[in-house]
Amino acid sequence: MTETTLYIVRHGKTMFNTIERVQGWCDTPLTREGKEGIRHLGRGLKEIEFAFAHSSDSGRAIETARTILGEHLKGKEIPYSIDPRIREWCFGSLEGGYDKEMWGVIPRVLNFQTPDEMFTTDVTFEQIANAVYDLDTAGWAETYQTLKERVWNGFEDIAHHCEKHGGGNVLVVSHGLTIAFLLNLIDEKQPVRAGLQNGSVTKVSYQDGKFTILGINNVSYIEKGKELTRDSFL
Repeated sequence: MTETTLYIVRHGKTMFNTIERVQGWCDTPLTREGKEGIRHLGRGLKEIEFAFAHSSDSGRAIETARTILGEHLKGKEIPYSIDPRIREWCFGSLEGGYDKEMWGVIPRVLNFQTPDEMFTTDVTFEQIANAVYDLDTAGWAETYQTLKERVWNGFEDIAHHCEKHGGGNVLVVSHGLTIAFLLNLIDEKQPVRAGLQNGSVTKVSYQDGKFTILGINNVSYIEKGKELTRDSFL
């Protein structure tokens, strides 16, 4: 059986990413810059054999996945499905507010002086999730346990499905904090990350029920796509 490898992509840059607003379950479209970056990514990935493709049900993830598949040499032949379990965290009433406001108040709830202090210490995803849950005044934010089960089950089912069908490579389009959270669930020594780049590729393998991290936040496929684009004009 061929090893199963997930190519987990953070969606392209969106309007809310650009103006630095909180974007969890709320959604905005890719910007012109975001679309261009994902087209480059698609060209950089176009020769990789993908057995399956999946994305979250957020519009920005669907747009990203379809753009990548549109550039792929066999994009029309790759089975593609949508899975709501791999969407971004829900930030409840904090959705749509400025990033600086949310990441300014969460450290204070956790008794840190600044966001920098929080991210340079041993803060955990559980602490952050609990803080969001406590700050949410709408009652929409998920508990840590709900979030953990959703994210883990989503990615594991995607990986297991491919393994069951012979293994191979799987394209998965998800979201920054969700991807970082998965890495921490795979390896608890992985730090809390809030800076995975739009269009970056994080690779994990899956075999016999176990994930292994192969690479994090890789933007080389975007650079490869840019080179291919430049070469096509020469």
